[in-house]
Amino acid sequence: MLLALSILVGTVLLVWLDADGYYDARDEHVSFRDAIYYTTVTLSTTGYGDIAPSTDTARMINAFVITPARIAFLVLLIGTTLEVLASQGREMFRVARWRKHMDQHVVIIGYGNKGRSATTTLVMNGQDPRSIVVVDPSPTGVEDAHADGYAVVAGDATRREVLRRAEVENARQVIITTDRDDSTVLATLTVRQLNPAAYIVAAVREEENVPLIRQSGADSVVTSSDAVGRLVGLSSLSPTLGAVLEDLLTYGQGLEVAERELLVNEVGKQPQSLTDQVIAVVRDEKVYRYFDPSVTLLARGDRLIVVRPAQELPWAPRPGTHGEELAVERD
Repeated sequence: MLLALSILVGTVLLVWLDADGYYDARDEHVSFRDAIYYTTVTLSTTGYGDIAPSTDTARMINAFVITPARIAFLVLLIGTTLEVLASQGREMFRVARWRKHMDQHVVIIGYGNKGRSATTTLVMNGQDPRSIVVVDPSPTGVEDAHADGYAVVAGDATRREVLRRAEVENARQVIITTDRDDSTVLATLTVRQLNPAAYIVAAVREEENVPLIRQSGADSVVTSSDAVGRLVGLSSLSPTLGAVLEDLLTYGQGLEVAERELLVNEVGKQPQSLTDQVIAVVRDEKVYRYFDPSVTLLARGDRLIVVRPAQELPWAPRPGTHGEELAVERD
């Protein structure tokens, strides 16, 4: 639009400065208003003919300057219109496609650094990218999510109609990573009202806001500033410890933290005796440290929180990733 306006203004000035080279059938004089009128009808190819170039210089300027400007002006307007219509069409098609098959999906609220990292981690761990919907109000976040191939709903996640467009009522999990804690509280409350069963994970900046986020309905709350502060502090005290923690948080290489089901051949064993480095046991939806007397012997239905190699090596196996029989509880 700015380029089109520049062409319009430039042509008006060009005609007005050479007003003596034009003939007006109404009063034989071309004023500044007449220059504006002539430019608009000429660039739009209407051309009523009541004002026309009368000198050779004006005609040459029309032939070699104003005519190319007219073409550029029309290309800009038509091209912009087609681009907008095509973009809207693609967006409508994308939304219609994921709405048809969307159920038990994951909604990511906020596609900044935290939201993008969370989404990447989900996909790397087997989440289907087609089952992820991003909600973000900023043009940058929307553009980045589109570029990464996710379904996107542009808008403020504290508003019900925006969350409804993202099918939050049918979501299995909602991850909230807004830039402000007050927005996180409102988004959490709204999500919980729309979907009482969804598992909500929220990131907050300040530790003092954690209880408020939990009361709003979040199942899990991560304090970003405290987590970064602890990592920085540990790295300053022990660079090697900081490197190990960073390795655990980085997906795809070195070490990783994972949750897996107990295998049949692990039932009745002690957590410390397994090939994986067990750090916690989940039993009846309660988390026990590996040294807790309550989980001295592993039982069917237990789930393990382990530290294991991110990629399997001959000397570093990854139990539970080869289709082994799982020790699930029997009815």
